[in-house]
Amino acid sequence: MVSWDPRFEEMPKADIQRMQYKLLKSLVYRLYSFSPFYHDRMKEQKVHPDDIRELSDVKKLPFMFKRDLRDNYPDKIFTASREELVRYHVSSGTTGKPTVVGYTQNDLELWTTSLARGLTSIGLGRGDVIQVSYGYGLFTGGLGMHYGAERIGATVLPTSVGNTERQIELMQDLGATAISCTPSYLLHIGEVAEKMGVSIKNDTQLRVGILGAEPWTEKMRTRIEDWLGIKAYDIYGTSELSGPMFTECTEQQGFHVWSDIALTEIIDPKTEEPLEPGEKGEVTITILQKEALPMIRYRIGDIASIDEDTCPCGRTSPRIQRIQGRVDDMLIIRGINVFPSQVEHALMAIPEVGQHFQIVVERKGSLDDMLVRVELNKESFSDKINDLMKIRQNVEHRLRNSLNVNVDVELVEPGSLPRFEGKSKKVIDKRSM
Repeated sequence: MVSWDPRFEEMPKADIQRMQYKLLKSLVYRLYSFSPFYHDRMKEQKVHPDDIRELSDVKKLPFMFKRDLRDNYPDKIFTASREELVRYHVSSGTTGKPTVVGYTQNDLELWTTSLARGLTSIGLGRGDVIQVSYGYGLFTGGLGMHYGAERIGATVLPTSVGNTERQIELMQDLGATAISCTPSYLLHIGEVAEKMGVSIKNDTQLRVGILGAEPWTEKMRTRIEDWLGIKAYDIYGTSELSGPMFTECTEQQGFHVWSDIALTEIIDPKTEEPLEPGEKGEVTITILQKEALPMIRYRIGDIASIDEDTCPCGRTSPRIQRIQGRVDDMLIIRGINVFPSQVEHALMAIPEVGQHFQIVVERKGSLDDMLVRVELNKESFSDKINDLMKIRQNVEHRLRNSLNVNVDVELVEPGSLPRFEGKSKKVIDKRSM
């Protein structure tokens, strides 16, 4: 195993707990003393820093939500002065006020270090050319990956998003060995490449994809790897925590959440009680060393479980397992909970189905109807009605068994559904329109 920082990546479990407790205790005292926001929150919760006597006492502390950042827009929660800030990032604000995140130089160093560890854990380093096809600017993805790649000695190709044909040319001409982007954009790159007569698998040096910013399934991973001839790794983070910070390693068994950087809990989103390792719930993270915008028990809204066993790679940090969906993207169809990731998992197991689908939900009378529009692959699309009927019946059957609810299926020709250079939009919920 090659580690970027063995001291922390391979730290014994008992030492991890002692270190995290000291960092948590220091953080709580600092915020209680110097942050009006956290001071008031702790008093409302009737908790004092002296009440934190062991690591498990983190559950006594109040939660933090995205709405807190919006309610305190732009920088009322910051605990660093403007003179100490070296950068801002801002979320899109598509569901309300944007969230503003400030960074000190130490915050940027922590973010860069986290990504340097992650990129090293998937076998990247000096001699690699990493094509960064996340957006640059206010979005955290591009710049975060850029600095992490430079830190490990790789060469960065900062293509950002868009101009896809040019990206493919540069991938070939400059010998990109890795690409970082959303899974949906990588699928789009693969399709455009084929139209150009280029095979990503055979005509480029690409061997690694670092894919995130939207949920994707193991079935999708298999399709990407088989089609493009690469190893596809998941990356995790949010702008509020800093940006994308945590990656899988070569074992592909969950995101390593570095113990000196973050304390992770999985809670029941209804009871708000901590869950045991292996149980699925809402991901809640405390960033232990952040200066400008500290985060205690930040409820991210993602649904996952955590594995605290030592990874087969030898790293001892806890691992968040693949994200199953979000608390707020769950669809309730006739009383049944449905996640888009469940739909993707079912569809990707059907050979005739292509890479893209769209969910449309609307209310007809007093009942909710769900339509899944499914692209077929080129080999399966046919003018023969009987062939299409058999495929549609198979898709409906698979979805019904997976979701426990009846859905309508519309088969569409390859390339007819929208493509996205950033995060894909797989759900159209007309009930809220």
